Amino acid sequence: MTDAPMTVRRIRNGLKIPLMLAPALGLVVLLFGGGILVGLGQSLGYFPAIGLTDFTFENYTTVLTDRNFLMSLWLTFRIAFITTVLSSVFAIAFTLVLREKFAGSKITTFLFQVPLPVPHLVAASGIILLITQSGLIARIATAAGLMETPADFPALVFDKGGVAIILSFLWKEIPFVGLVVLAILQSVGPQYEEQARTLGANARQRFRYVLLPLIMPGVMSTSIIVFAFTFANYEIPLLLGVRFPSTLPVVAFRQYQDPDLALRPQAMAISIVLAVVAMLLLIAYRRLAKAAVK
Repeated sequence: MTDAPMTVRRIRNGLKIPLMLAPALGLVVLLFGGGILVGLGQSLGYFPAIGLTDFTFENYTTVLTDRNFLMSLWLTFRIAFITTVLSSVFAIAFTLVLREKFAGSKITTFLFQVPLPVPHLVAASGIILLITQSGLIARIATAAGLMETPADFPALVFDKGGVAIILSFLWKEIPFVGLVVLAILQSVGPQYEEQARTLGANARQRFRYVLLPLIMPGVMSTSIIVFAFTFANYEIPLLLGVRFPSTLPVVAFRQYQDPDLALRPQAMAISIVLAVVAMLLLIAYRRLAKAAVK
């Protein structure tokens, strides 16, 4: 008889947190889940506003077999992959320096974290002011005699290679990855490296066999987040990219805003593809996080 009240009490304690979170979670599920369902229905051909009521996979077939879609997919993947790799490499390099104590280390660490709260649109605007052919760097180089006119500066913005897009992402994502790696290094401390040093390991061996395995779970987790974000971001590619080829989020955004409503189901099909990729990356992130805890 005494076990029953304890069981009820445990159930109440177990339901306490879910019940407290239920209103906020319900609102998120309603808004996000409702949008996903509407988008999925339109991508499958159910769009009564323009007389489409039959479900079909024709929009996915049209999108996935379109040459322009494949070009946009490759551009999106290339930008996201380059951003992810470079942000991870530079973040590791910077954090190896920032974890050391030196004159001005606190100020340097603060400046390293400054880009984190800056909106991406502000970062893109800064890139435009800096590296366009009429930007600050081109004018300084011209005034210093390095070029005859600002027009001699290489075209890095609105280029097919997406250099300005990648630079904008790097300015934002390097501190994001670096903050996680720096926290790991500071929590671990120098004892493992000191033990490896006493065993005769040089600097390269200490980094490869000691530090890298320690920080790799954090690097992998943040890299997945960076890849998912840059893969699905449309503001910076829309502002800094060329009209064609555009990244997939930009293509979906433009087709969604097109006055021809017949293009909206295809835009939703592209959006669903992006959502599926993001969900797969989220699953991979959770597995890596669990593996890191173990």
